Amino acid sequence: MDATALCQNVSAQADTQPQAPSKGIHSIAALRSRRTPTIERPVGGRILAMEDCGMKIVSLLSALTLFLSPLASGAQKPPLKLVQTIPLPGVAKRIDHMAVDTAHKRLFVAALGNNTVEVIDLAAGKRVHTISEVHEPQGLAYVPSINRLFVAEAKNEGCLAFDAPKFERVGSVAYSDEDADNARYDAKANKVVIGVGDGFLSIIDAKTYANDGAIILSGHPESFQLEQNGPRIFVNVPKANHIAVVDRAKGQILATWPVTGARANFPMALDEAGHRLYIGCREPARVLIYDTNSGKQTGSFDVSGDTDDLFFDPALKRVYVSCGAGFLDVFKQKDQSHFDRIDHLTTYAGARTSLFVPELKRLYLAVPKSGAKQAEIRVYETLP
Repeated sequence: MDATALCQNVSAQADTQPQAPSKGIHSIAALRSRRTPTIERPVGGRILAMEDCGMKIVSLLSALTLFLSPLASGAQKPPLKLVQTIPLPGVAKRIDHMAVDTAHKRLFVAALGNNTVEVIDLAAGKRVHTISEVHEPQGLAYVPSINRLFVAEAKNEGCLAFDAPKFERVGSVAYSDEDADNARYDAKANKVVIGVGDGFLSIIDAKTYANDGAIILSGHPESFQLEQNGPRIFVNVPKANHIAVVDRAKGQILATWPVTGARANFPMALDEAGHRLYIGCREPARVLIYDTNSGKQTGSFDVSGDTDDLFFDPALKRVYVSCGAGFLDVFKQKDQSHFDRIDHLTTYAGARTSLFVPELKRLYLAVPKSGAKQAEIRVYETLP
C-alpha cells in the first residue's frame, strides 16, 4: 500500500470511531484548530498532505489509548476482596472486639450493645450459638489449648470464662472497677491479660482462673500488644497521652513513651520483627509509628476518622485500619517509617471494629445494625 492509500485508510478508520468527550480528545481538537500551513511533498509520484495524515494518526492513537486505559487500570487487583457477608439478625447497637478459633474455624463477636457474644461458624458462614449471660462484653480472648473463651465485661462481674464446646460458664474473676475492656492471651505463660478500669492490667491464670496480680497504670488501658519473643507489653493509655511499656514477667512499668502530634490513642498494632509499633489516634485521625528499640516516634500517616482497630500484615507489609467514619483504609509499607495508602474502601458508619487473621488471610469487619439494615460480619480476603 502506498502512502496516499495508507493516509486514506487511517482517515477512514479515524472518522468512523466514536469520539468520546475527553480531555485528551479536546486537546487534539485544539491543536487542529490552530492550523499550520500544509506541507506537501511528492511521495511516489503523488502529493500527500503530511499534516492531515499525521493528525489523523494521532487522533486514532489517542482514541485507542482512551479505550485501553480502563482495561489496564482494571487489571490491578485490589488489596482486599469482599468474599462473604454473614448476617447477624437480632443483634442491635454497638459491636466491639472479636477473637478467632482457627482450628475449628470459629469467630467470636462481642456484641456489646446487645449483651451477647455471637459464635460464628466460618466454614458454614452462619451464626451457630449466642452466649447471652454477659453484660456489655468488650474484649475476648480464646485459649486453644483448653478450648476456653474469656469475656471481659464493661458491667457486672469483670471477666468470665466459658467452656467453648458447650459455652457453659466455668469461671470468673471479679474486679472492684468496672470497664473490663481489651483481652489478650499470653500463650507462653498460659495467662490471660485484661485491661481494666482506671486502670490496670489484670493477669489471670488461664487454667485455674486465679487472679495472678495487677500492673497499675496511669489511666484506662485501651489496646495493648504482647511481644511473642520478649517480656514487654505495649499499652495505650489515652488519659495520660502516652504508651506504657510493661515487663509482664516482673510486673513493672519499664518506660512511658509520650504520644505527640495527636491524641486519643486507642488501637495499636505491633510489628515485632520490624521493631515498629503502630498507634491509631482519633484527634486528629492519624497513625503514629514508634521504634520499639528506642521508643522514638519515626513517622506518621493520616487515616479516616474514628478508628478502633488496626493491624499489621507481616506477609504483605500492610496496615489495615477500620474506621467508624465508614471506611476501611489499607496502607502499603515503603520502608519502616513510611506508608502509601493503596485503598480506601467504603464500608458503613459505625463499622470501626475488625479482626485480621494472618493464618486465614482474612479480615473480619463488624457492621452494626442501622435502621432496617441488620448487623453483619463482612469477610475480606487479603490479595497480594
